[in-house]
Formats: sequence, structure tokens, C-alpha cells
Amino acid sequence: MLVFMRMTTLEGSVRETIRRGGPASTTDIFFLAQKQDKSYSRRQVLRILDKIFGSEPVTTLQSVVGADGRPLRRPVLDSLGSYLNSQRTRRAVFVQFVSIDGRELLLANDRRGERWWVPLHSPKSPVMTALTTLRDLMGRDLLVIPHGRAHAELTPTVMRDSATLVDYAHFPLAYDPPGPTTRGEMALRHAYLDALEAESIRIIREAVAVSSNPAMLFSMGKDSMVMLTLAKKAFWPDPIPFPLVMIDTRWKFQDMYRFRHWIETRPDLDVIVHVNPDALRDDINPFDHGSAHHTDVTKTQALKQILDEHRFDYVFGGARRDEEKSRAKERVFSIRSSNHGWDPKNQRPELWNLYNTRLADGQSMRVFPLSNWTELDVWRYVERENIPVVPLYFSKVRPFVERSGSLIMVDDDRFDLEPDEKIHFQPIRFRTLGCYPLTGGVRSDATTVGGIIAELEQSRVSERSSRVIDFDPGASMEQKKKEGYF
Repeated sequence: MLVFMRMTTLEGSVRETIRRGGPASTTDIFFLAQKQDKSYSRRQVLRILDKIFGSEPVTTLQSVVGADGRPLRRPVLDSLGSYLNSQRTRRAVFVQFVSIDGRELLLANDRRGERWWVPLHSPKSPVMTALTTLRDLMGRDLLVIPHGRAHAELTPTVMRDSATLVDYAHFPLAYDPPGPTTRGEMALRHAYLDALEAESIRIIREAVAVSSNPAMLFSMGKDSMVMLTLAKKAFWPDPIPFPLVMIDTRWKFQDMYRFRHWIETRPDLDVIVHVNPDALRDDINPFDHGSAHHTDVTKTQALKQILDEHRFDYVFGGARRDEEKSRAKERVFSIRSSNHGWDPKNQRPELWNLYNTRLADGQSMRVFPLSNWTELDVWRYVERENIPVVPLYFSKVRPFVERSGSLIMVDDDRFDLEPDEKIHFQPIRFRTLGCYPLTGGVRSDATTVGGIIAELEQSRVSERSSRVIDFDPGASMEQKKKEGYF
């Protein structure tokens, strides 16, 4: 009974200290308990703190969950632990938000069970201020592993050098587009973009004028977002007079699916998503069936199915001539046969930008409004128009393996590591997006659109050099296009 009373008294003192005090730690509370009674042990203090904070401390990667309640991705866990152990100059802490008697705190635990907490009371930047205070309290730079709601709160926060956010194994959050920015001097730079914009808008309008049932193939990439922006300008203030068609291979990046959800929920857009039922039935995937067969079934055949089902006659695509040599052969208005085949030797001339838009029975037309754009043009336009894009384009420390010369991101639990294959954690980004096991990243420090533009101004390598499917033996991009690939 006496022990219970002592513990109750200490608990009340600790609660009052947390409620009224500032930053503190397990050690501070232990010293407080020792002042009251020298017989208090550290274990007793930890039990009291567990009761006050309402749970056992999060001290292992296996106990961490993201904002959606999902645990960390399994393939990354073991490698992430080794990575954290190698960062000896920084201290790894598990961070979460807790509320004690109506006061919200930032709670941090290390892997030995030591705790620190900081009140969230700064009016301007409470989380960043609390992290800075936490770093000062510990006296070392931090590796911050967010748990629960902290994952959603900390991910969009711009970290300082003293605190590095370790969310490499978390599942991505829902896409949240950045707020609007003023164009300012940006509107005056690169005036040639106005000419490209005008040409593309004219192409879109001309195709819709002669079409009876148009559609736009939408891949969620930067080119698709630019093409969507141009289409909105072409018909403003009316809505876009055609649907967006998305081909789902089931192997896209997780960030792409979250971006797609944001697109699908927009009331101004009509979205059609199609998955090849044969791919579902046979569980076609790039690991077991190879990139060539996977691409044919999940992309080419799926595209043919949706085009035949809806009888679309004019279909917009975001391909550009600078991407790849077979795409350089494409006309702006590219005729397709009744089975969606492409004949590169039998194309219509487009002299003086005059287009032959006539279709024979069974034929369809693929239209490429961005044919004359380059990758650099696209990013300069994204910057000028403040166009939202998938976060994968921006550099971030991500888990990846080096496989056949490509940096392949470990994006979900379906990823199979090969024997002796090691997961690396370094800043990478993606210049092009597709199925994640077939899309290589590039080492980069570009975290903004301006940084990407600066990189591209020095680059002499095509963005598609990181696409595995472009190097399939016996299945070149030109052959894929002849068979109906976009």
C-alpha cells in the first residue's frame, strides 16, 4: 500500500511537471524522483512514464507505423536498421505526437528506451521549433523516424541540417499539391514557350474539331500534366470535352497511385481506368514474366482493349520526339490501322504544319501535341505554370538496389531481392515514370523544379535511358509501337 501511494504521488508530480514545464527527458524525471525519495529506481520511473504517455515506447522499426496505420515496408526493414547503425554522427529517434492533460507534446524515444519530450507551443512553426529544441536537448544531430500521425505532420516539413527525416520505409502519403505561387519574372523568361503552347493548343483544338469521340491517354507523368494543362487552356472556360484514359499495370509506383487518386477526385475531369483482365487472371508481373511480356499484356493489349471498347477515334498522347529514336519518326497526327498498328514507312506528310486528319473505316489517329517540345521545355513550362507533378521527380533519400546498371527503387512488399543484393539509401529521383521494377532512378540533389532545370541544362543523356523496357532484346520501342504501344 505504501509503495502504491509513493508511486501515485510521483505520478502526480510528473504530470504536473509535464503540464507546466518545458522540454524534459527520462533522466530529468528520474532526478525529480530521487529528490522525493532516494529509493526510486529507474525502472519504476519508466513504468510511471509508460502509464502517463499511455503506451510502451516505440523503440524498434518493427513497431513503427505510418500515418495510415500500416507498418514499414518489409523488404526495407533489415537494411534500414543497418543504415541507421552506420550513421554514427547522428542519433536515431522515434518521434510521435502525444497529448497529456490537454497539452500536446512531441515525444522522442531512442532504441534504448530513453525518452525526451518538447511542448508544441510555437505559433509559427511548432514542429520545426520542437525538433530544433529536441536536437539541442540531446546535443547531437538527429535521424527522425516518424510514427503514426507524426508521419503526416513531418513529411511536408522542410527539415534543417540538424534533423534528417527517415521515412524511406513508410508507405507514401496521399498527394497534396503545393499552393499557388506568383509567376513574377518567370512569366517573362523563355518567351519561346508561348509559341510552343500556342502550337500545342492549336493541335488539340484541331483534333477535337474533326473527332467524333476523342480521349487523352494519361500516364500521370510530367508530360501528361503539361498536356492536361494545355487542354484546359484550349477549351477554357468550358470543361475538357474528352475523358482521361489511364492504363493500370498494377505495378506503378505507390506515389503515382496516390497522385491518380487526387486526379480522379477532381470534379472537372472524367477519368477512365482500365486493367487488362488477362493480366489479373494470370498475375502478369515483371519479375516472373519479364519486362517484354509484362509490357505487352499490361500496357499494349490493355490499351487496345479500352480503345476498342469505347471506340475512341482520336487519342492524345504525351510522347515527344526527343525522347527516343522511334518516337522521333512519329508525325503529330499519326495514323493507326484497324488493329492499332503503326507503319513508320507509310506516314502522311505534314508540310507547313498542315495536317491530314481524314480517317478510313476502322482507322484511328494518335495525336501528339508535345512532339516539338523537349524535356527541358516541359520542366520550364511546369515551373512557369506552377503545374503539380508526382513527387518522385524530386530528389529524396529512397531505398533502391543496383540491378543491371539501373537504380531500382524498392517500392512495396512485392519486391524480391536477389541473393547478396543490398538496399542502398541515397538521394535519387526519376526523370521518367512507369512500372517501378522497370524504371531506374538517377542520383540527384534536385529537390525543386529549378534544381531539375539546372541539372537538365548540363545533361546530354535522354530521360528514357533509365527505362528497362527500351532495352528489351528483340523488342525495341519501334516494334512495340508497331504492335500498338503508345
